[in-house]
This record gives sequence, structure tokens and C-alpha cells, in this order.
Amino acid sequence: MFTDFKPADEANRLISWIQDTCQKVLKRDGGVIGVSGGIDSATVLYLAVKALGADRIVAALLPDRDSSPDSAIFAEQMAEQLGVKTITVNITGGLNGFGCYEARDNAVRQAVPDFDPASDKFKIVLPQNLLGEASLNVFSVVVVKPDGRQIRRRLSPTQINEIVAASNLKQRSRMMVLYHEAERRNYAVIGTSNKNEHDLGFFVKYGDGGVDMQPIRHLFKTQIYGIARCLGVPDDVINRPPTTDTYPADATQEEFFYRLPFDMLDGIWSSWEQGNDPGKIAGEFNLNVEQVNNVISDIRDKERTTEYLRLAPLVP
Repeated sequence: MFTDFKPADEANRLISWIQDTCQKVLKRDGGVIGVSGGIDSATVLYLAVKALGADRIVAALLPDRDSSPDSAIFAEQMAEQLGVKTITVNITGGLNGFGCYEARDNAVRQAVPDFDPASDKFKIVLPQNLLGEASLNVFSVVVVKPDGRQIRRRLSPTQINEIVAASNLKQRSRMMVLYHEAERRNYAVIGTSNKNEHDLGFFVKYGDGGVDMQPIRHLFKTQIYGIARCLGVPDDVINRPPTTDTYPADATQEEFFYRLPFDMLDGIWSSWEQGNDPGKIAGEFNLNVEQVNNVISDIRDKERTTEYLRLAPLVP
């Protein structure tokens, strides 16, 4: 997979691109990056430091009450290793003011009436049997009781819309903080979205999609891991399972959205983009043609239904 991809060469190209784009195109003195302790923001942080210098980068830690403590720990460790200034702004108070948690929890309670936000945790998931059968991207909520018991209920369109709309307030609040910190320094906001997130719609419009530059937006997740290793990103970050870090219960990105491990998703997707037919792709991954068609159909559906997210504001 990606036999022609050379992580070190791509890293060097992106370092030059970040430097030129920030200084010559955007005419900014440095960059602000929202750092979550995950592989994407870590890779962008390391690239930006090499491009602009540690003294011209600010790593912003923007937790809320649902954030994993590990996120801040990993982010702080990387910033210290690189000599980068950090700022921490807890956005819980602002989200309370917006009614984020109340609206979200009320929608969960509609699906699971005995959900108690004071003691229960929950996460949002998609069906995980993508290779087994073609299935729609219909979300369910999984409520986790204090004794470990799990209650899973399918969400209605109204319920998932309420939950997503409230949850998206988190990303849009973080975007406001990032721009505040950037503008007061004449810095650019450097984004961390990858190809999987951008092309399949796993981002928030004017949230984590609201940035000045997107250096890794063209890269598959698996390609980013290769670049991270070349840059010296800590193994603890590289080996950390990608999570949404959005809901009280832990949920991997695979559970919540992608439905497949990244190595299989990226490999099938890349081979399909190169024009290979499902039969050939099936042979490459020891799958049958129906399974490959299920994956391709899921990619197409996500691209189609999230196209509005990638549109610029429409004008007459």
C-alpha cells in the first residue's frame, strides 16, 4: 500500500510549504495549532515547528468536561519536548452558556429514558459490520451505566441531529479561541484535518474546518503515521487509538464514523481511486468482491451526503 509514498520526502515538502504559505501568502508571523494529543495534531505540530521555529508556534489545549485527561498529558509532553509555548482554555463554561450539554443530554434521554447524565456515560456509534453486509450509516447511542451495563438504541434523525448540533458547538468554540490567540499575535491558524476527515465529512464546518491552512488534508491517515515516525513523534502518541474525544464514554473513530480499521479503509480507497476494479482490490486484501463493494459504497455515500460541508458560501 502506498508503495510510491516516501514519508521523509513528503515531510520536507510540507515543511517548505508551511513556511512559504504562512510567511509569503498569509503574511503571518507564526502559527497557532489546536493540539489534542492525537496523531494528526501531533504531526502538524512537529511539521510547523520545523517550518517556522518553536518560538513562533503556540499549541492550544482546549478541553471540555468530556475530554480525556490523556489528551492534555500527551499534548503538554510534546510541546515541552519541542520547546513550544502552550495555552490552555477550558471551554466547558462557554458550552454550558450555549446550552450544549443540556440539549445533547435531552436528546439522548429521548432514546434512552433512564439515561442519567450525572452518573451514566454515552457514545455515538455506527454499525460495525461493514464487511459483512451493506448497511446504512444510521447512528445509535450506547449508554454505559456505572455497573458497566450497556444500553444501545437506534437514534431517530431528529435525535442524532440534536446531538450532533450540540456537539458541534465544541469545535466551533475551539475555532473562536484559536482565532483569538492567532489574531492577537498576527499568527495563522494551522489546521489538522486529513483526507479521511475532509473527503468523508468527518469535520465541523466553521469548527475544525475553519482554519487558514490545511497542510495534511491530502493525506490518508496511514500516510500520516509514516510522516509522524520520520519526525520523531512519540510512540505513545503514534500508538494511541484515534478517538473522537467528544462524548463522555470512550469511542474510537472507527466506532463513531469510519467503520473499518484505517489500514484497510485507506488501502481499498486508494486502490479504487487509482482505477482498480473491485475484483483486483478484493485480491489485494483477501476479501470478496461484495465486501469491497460495500466499502466503496460507504465511501461514496459519505462523500455525497457531506458535500455541503466542503462548499464555499454560495452566491447568486
